[in-house]
Amino acid sequence: MSDITAPPPTRRWLALALIATAQFVVIMDTSIIGVALPRIQEDLGFSQENLSWVFNAYVVALGGLLLLGGRLSDLFGARRIFGVGWAILLVGSLIAGAAGSVAVELAGRAVQGLGSALIAPAALTLLMMLFGAEPKQLTKALAIYGAAAPAGGTAGVFLGGLITEYISWPWVFYINIPIAVIALIATPLLMPAGIARKGSVDLLGAVTAIAGIGAAVFAIVRAPEVGWTSPQTWLVLVAALILLSVFLYLQAHLRNPLMRLRIFRTPNLGAANIAQLLLGAAWIPMWFFLNLYLQQVLGYSAFPSGAALLPMTLLIMIGMIVLAPRMINRFGPKPMTVTGLTILAVGMGWLALIRPDGNFWIDVLPASLVAALGMSLAFIPSLGTAISSARPEEGGLAAGIVNTSYQIGSALGLAAMTAIAAGFGANQAGNASALTDGFSAAFVGSGAIALLGAVLAALLLQGRRTTTAPDSERERPIPA
Repeated sequence: MSDITAPPPTRRWLALALIATAQFVVIMDTSIIGVALPRIQEDLGFSQENLSWVFNAYVVALGGLLLLGGRLSDLFGARRIFGVGWAILLVGSLIAGAAGSVAVELAGRAVQGLGSALIAPAALTLLMMLFGAEPKQLTKALAIYGAAAPAGGTAGVFLGGLITEYISWPWVFYINIPIAVIALIATPLLMPAGIARKGSVDLLGAVTAIAGIGAAVFAIVRAPEVGWTSPQTWLVLVAALILLSVFLYLQAHLRNPLMRLRIFRTPNLGAANIAQLLLGAAWIPMWFFLNLYLQQVLGYSAFPSGAALLPMTLLIMIGMIVLAPRMINRFGPKPMTVTGLTILAVGMGWLALIRPDGNFWIDVLPASLVAALGMSLAFIPSLGTAISSARPEEGGLAAGIVNTSYQIGSALGLAAMTAIAAGFGANQAGNASALTDGFSAAFVGSGAIALLGAVLAALLLQGRRTTTAPDSERERPIPA
């Protein structure tokens, strides 16, 4: 059943701007709190051990509930779930900004993650509804959507420093409120009508998924402090494995599961999701430790550190919007995914050569631009392959899966590289040489992940595919 008629063609690029804004905000909310953490810790009484959960509470809720968001989008219509997600994000931002205790702050961040978990897959589904019938236009739309992610990540660092220094830390959360209000007003005016389908919601599957993912992230994050061989680490990892096994069992046996496992029989869908998972696992740690190197070794303050990442971000946006679509049309998604991940690995290897007495122009800028080029070439083709392979009625599920792959890869990759960096000296605050050794080890590890992604993409992805399946294999989306 349709909500309203689809918007006229002249409005769909405005709708794409809102979809890209959604991606921008979802990613921005992972990075904007970084510079504000010391102030949050001081005001709310976080221990050093628990402070990382201001980040993790959001990421775990986002990654663990994306599949639920995709399923709800399929059942109740992407436009409706998109709007509900913005409303929940608004509430979570109010809670997080007004929090007076640790528990309330973490609850607010988790609510923000829930809102983003509804927004992200619905946004991708809406994008496919608007542009899926025209492969060339879809590639352009995906490029704009993809460029919004690194823009949001860098803007988060930049705005976080600006807001924390000149206003106050609660505004790193309150900044979402006017954006959410505008989105709630614009959504029914710009977005195409969806189709409500019959089915049930697998809440038990959602609970086991988020609990299993959360336990895995918790174990990896805590392992450097309590030890990889400690009973706590292994007990939590075993619990995570059991929970995720229960999730897979439920998905295989329930009549209306959260994630139909047979969807992975779709050619290229599983391989593209592996590429996205490893891309997130390589890229996010690189961005995280590069920012730390700038601040803790080179001595940049928050504002200049964010500005130093702008060249990398600008290249990613240009690469995704201008270069990647042309290269995909000429060579196909598989060669570009493999090439992009390989170039990303080269950039990581170059960054691993950083020095304690280095400088931005020699140690950071050239290598970061190489890494940015690799990211821009790999992200769009792997994303497009993942979401265009599914049947139209499972577009929300496919969007939820690929978003989950990237976010969980980001969380697990960052946790693992944090452990590696600490093992090589990055936990020795104030020691520039030890910090550099730790960060360099993290860059090497991230480069190895990117190289593994390139190898697996070369082996698992099938040959050249268009960004959309032939009409004989999929229904046409609702006209935009």
